[in-house]
Amino acid sequence: MSDGKVFVDTNILIYGYDTSAGSKHTVAAKLLADLWKSESGVLSTQVLQEFYVNVTRKIVRPLETIVARSIIEDLARWHVVTLETDTLLAAIDLQRTTMLSFWDAMIVAAAIAGGTEIIFTEDLNHGQIIGGVMVKNPFFVG
Repeated sequence: MSDGKVFVDTNILIYGYDTSAGSKHTVAAKLLADLWKSESGVLSTQVLQEFYVNVTRKIVRPLETIVARSIIEDLARWHVVTLETDTLLAAIDLQRTTMLSFWDAMIVAAAIAGGTEIIFTEDLNHGQIIGGVMVKNPFFVG
């Protein structure tokens, strides 16, 4: 089924490289390091695009574009789900049936297309299962 694959949403990826994010940086950086070791990380082209824009423009200490490009080039060695029309249509169906925002539905649809069993994100409800994929917030305390 999934071989333990884990989808990483943009916010977790950003925290992993944003040293100004305090404890969220520490948690996310460790999570990313573990995924590198286990070779189980999955991303989408949407996540990589959002990551680039945010780390070069919107974080407290933006990265130089060449640094962000290098990070993306490294992350391209992970399984990257290219958003095809089928994924777009699946996201539209998810949005309609789950009431997710379109962009969150795209993340879930990409996670499903990537054969993952877990999505790490802080944008969805921790413990929720959507389309057979478990949502985990790595910062959740409860």
